Order: sequence, then structure tokens, then C-alpha cells
Amino acid sequence: MGVVVPAPSRVGAGRGRRCLRGGVCGAEHRAEREGCGNGDRPSAWRFPSAPLHPIPSLWPWGTMNVLAPVRRDRVVADLPQCFRKEAALHTRPEFHSSVTGACQEQRTGTVGFKISKIIVVGDLAVGKTCLINRFCKDTFDKNYKATIGVDFEMERFEVLGVPFSLQLWDTAGQERFKCIASTYYRGAQAIVIVFDVNDVASLDHTRQWLADALKENDPSNVILFLVGSKKDLSTPAQYSRMEKDALRVAQEMQAEFWAVSSLTGENVRDFFFRVAALTFESSVLAELERGSARRIGDAVRIGSTESDLYLSAPRKKPKCCQ
Repeated sequence: MGVVVPAPSRVGAGRGRRCLRGGVCGAEHRAEREGCGNGDRPSAWRFPSAPLHPIPSLWPWGTMNVLAPVRRDRVVADLPQCFRKEAALHTRPEFHSSVTGACQEQRTGTVGFKISKIIVVGDLAVGKTCLINRFCKDTFDKNYKATIGVDFEMERFEVLGVPFSLQLWDTAGQERFKCIASTYYRGAQAIVIVFDVNDVASLDHTRQWLADALKENDPSNVILFLVGSKKDLSTPAQYSRMEKDALRVAQEMQAEFWAVSSLTGENVRDFFFRVAALTFESSVLAELERGSARRIGDAVRIGSTESDLYLSAPRKKPKCCQ
């Protein structure tokens, strides 16, 4: 079920008219192809995969309070492990003890319903949309369709007993749509940079994609993932050579490296569960540090361990983006 998301420059402008799908409708959202029928006013882009319930900061016409139950296969009770220890955000086997304790005690203000914004960037045709569709819809479309502007999915989880949602923003890889997509980079909790493991140039380009995304975000407050797609198309020898280069780039970026196949589904579920777990953990830790939770006695002091790797110290701008 899709909705219409107004372009950033038009949000709140009052143009267009309400569509039965729940948004402002116009010619730019390809009414003839999508069958909406309200395509006489060029007031909006259509993003077919938007969430079923609106986000207050994006939908000016109100919100919905009813949330569907979390699927059983979206429950995270233990911390999913990293793909490669050489390039991981941290290698701890469990959630941070402060996070686990806060969730168990149900501290008001710390463990309420949470949402994290994830932006997915990378070259044209590296498999960004296929990666998201494999996880969210368990489908794979062999017919390539370029993303126009931005597509949007919402996935609901339960992490340590707490409701948690990921906003997955699938951005266009084409240069002509980059100015549109970049307007949606701001406010991300995680950046996923995707490249094709069979295309060395797409790996080289990840540095520029990261630099563009960090222009709209604070490098110290965002989690980075470098994801190699189309692993099924690579021979073991080819993959081994590529992985060495990818690990080096991931270490430069201070990003966690993953290799996946959207065709077979290899590592896709594990990757998104890891993203959900780490962004949730980061969100709760940040709120504990700000002292927003109700607690008795001294303030909670959150320490770090040697296994925290990238997260043990404030992240500076990655060398590859300087």
C-alpha cells in the first residue's frame, strides 16, 4: 500500500488535493501508471513504498495512533553478531548492560516506542532496492527498475521487549535524482552504503556517497554500514580479493562491513537485525546519557570496553571523507 509524500519544498505549502491513498496527489507521481486518477496537479513525487502509518514530521495532515502487532520473526532478544570482526562497530556478544537493564526496568522516557531513520545510498543498479525488498517483502525482482527520488519502507521490531521501528529510505543512484534524494539524508541514525562486489568502481564510489550523506548528518551521531551486494554472482576467488579491499575501505570509514545476496537472501535478515539492534542500542544509550530516564540515586555512567572498537570513542569524520 503506497502513499504520496510531498516533495520537501512543498510540504506544508497547501497545494494539491487529498488522494484516497492518504496524501497530496499530482502529475509527478505517475498517476496514469499507478492508477490513482488524480494526476492533474504537479504537486508531489510519489514514493510507492511509504509506511502504512504517517510520520508526524513528514505528514502535515495528521497521524494514526494504532500500530499493528510486531511479527514474530521481527523479535530481537539477543544481540545479532557482526559479519567480520575486522570491520565491526563492536564485537561485544551481548547488548550493553545499561541498555538491557533499562529495558528490563521499563524506565519511562527511555524505553518508549522508538523510530530510527536509515538511509541507503550507493551507485545506480548496485542492488539497494532489491536488498530492502528481500527483507521487507521477501521478494526479488530480476527486472531492473530505477528508483526515482526516494522510496520508503517501515519495518517494525520488538527489541528487548520494546517496540522499535526502522524507517528505510531507499535513495536513487542516478546523478539527475541525487539533489532530490539528498534532501532526505538529514536526521539519519544509520547510513548504509551499498556497492556491487563484482564492480570495483562501485566500491571506490562509496567514499563519495558517504561524504554526501555526512554533509547532512553529524558524523559522531550516526552508525555506518558498508554492504557488498550480489555476492551470489561472485566466485570464491573473486569474492576473497574484493573482501580484502572492502574491509580496508570499511576500516577507513569506521563502518561495519557486510556481504549479502538479495537473490538468495544470504545474510540479508542477519544484516537488518544487526542494524535494528545497534541503532536501538545507540538510541537508548544516548537517552541514558542525557539523563532523560527516571532513576533513583546517582546518574548512570556508561563505560566502554576494548571490544567497542569504533564506538569506544567519539567518531570523527572518516579519513576517506576529509
